[in-house]
Amino acid sequence: MKFAGFDFYLKYVLPFAAWLGLIHFSSSQSYEDQNVQPILEGFPLDWVYTLLSWVSFRYGDSVVSLETRSPEAFVEFFIRKGAHVFVYAVLAILAFRLIYQILPKIYPSAAAAWLFVTLYAAIDEIRQYFHPDRSGMIEDVILDSVGGIIGLAVYIVWMKKRS
Repeated sequence: MKFAGFDFYLKYVLPFAAWLGLIHFSSSQSYEDQNVQPILEGFPLDWVYTLLSWVSFRYGDSVVSLETRSPEAFVEFFIRKGAHVFVYAVLAILAFRLIYQILPKIYPSAAAAWLFVTLYAAIDEIRQYFHPDRSGMIEDVILDSVGGIIGLAVYIVWMKKRS
């Protein structure tokens, strides 16, 4: 069995488990521990008004716009949501790599990895919902799920071009 050796655990299980641990650690921190607005205060953000003053949309229970947020809070929102997409794209790739070693069929492995990522995102948001300093949001689950699809698409295209 090819997934019984030490190499399998080192190349596939360990990175996957470490990334899960990173997500768990990050989502256990309070918003204040992750707040990057004080860092952004040191950057000139006049360009944000010039280029993005027209942006306004609802995310969860709040409106995201420069009318409702400071430039620092506005930019931080996109940094945080971009982090969701990136982190779950990487998780999907790591899950796919692991599952593909056990089930060496691209699309069933990709579907299983995407399902795992979506379920893990949902469980993580439920956990955050009950955390006193966090809020769990269905919108974040959707964003994480989209990040997973993006990661899988990029990885599978790269994998196919490589072979």
